[in-house]
Amino acid sequence: MIAFKGKLIVSCQALPDEPLHSSFIMGRMALAAFQGGAAGIRANSIEDINAIKGTVNLPIIGLIKRDYPDAQVYITPTIREIDELVAASVAIIATDATRSTRPEQQLLKDFFNEVKIKYPDQKFMADCSTIEEALEAELLGFDYVSTTLLGYTPYTQGKRIEDNDFEFVKRLVAQLKIPVIAEGNIDTPEKARRALELGCYSVVVGAAITRPQLITQRFVSEIMKK
Repeated sequence: MIAFKGKLIVSCQALPDEPLHSSFIMGRMALAAFQGGAAGIRANSIEDINAIKGTVNLPIIGLIKRDYPDAQVYITPTIREIDELVAASVAIIATDATRSTRPEQQLLKDFFNEVKIKYPDQKFMADCSTIEEALEAELLGFDYVSTTLLGYTPYTQGKRIEDNDFEFVKRLVAQLKIPVIAEGNIDTPEKARRALELGCYSVVVGAAITRPQLITQRFVSEIMKK
């Protein structure tokens, strides 16, 4: 396993409509995360990944967000993105493993079988939104499961992994043999620590560290409360 058991992974991502959208800035953000003690980086796009690799020597969970007109899935949706990420030599490739529609209506099992035949030694992370999706991902041969997409699929909207003292995380850890990585709405150090206490392999934190516009909004919202 990659050496971030019990440690923090920082998601360094900024989409084109965000103020920090820049491979250079993501490289510096990764450096800041490294200096703060992060053990890994989650990054989107080959440009950002290359900039980060040129800045820090940390394992990278790589993904490519790409929209396809016939699909809901956009996190590493096809073999094309897999090829690009393998060529970039990322430690782990993250892909959507939900039941959302995939390009050309390809089933997840068919997509992942194709991927594993082509790249048998590559490590893969399944971004899931339900217990059932996580269990299927384990059966298919994924190396890690993450909670990234809970609340972001149409059938889980409004749910958060920290609800009811991380009940979703507890169930995942109890039912899976492969490592569970907590990600999504972990916006305090206390929540990150709690996820690890419950048995998560590691924790990914993104917006609370790397999206200053959202951090600012939280302060402003609190200040404006009557």
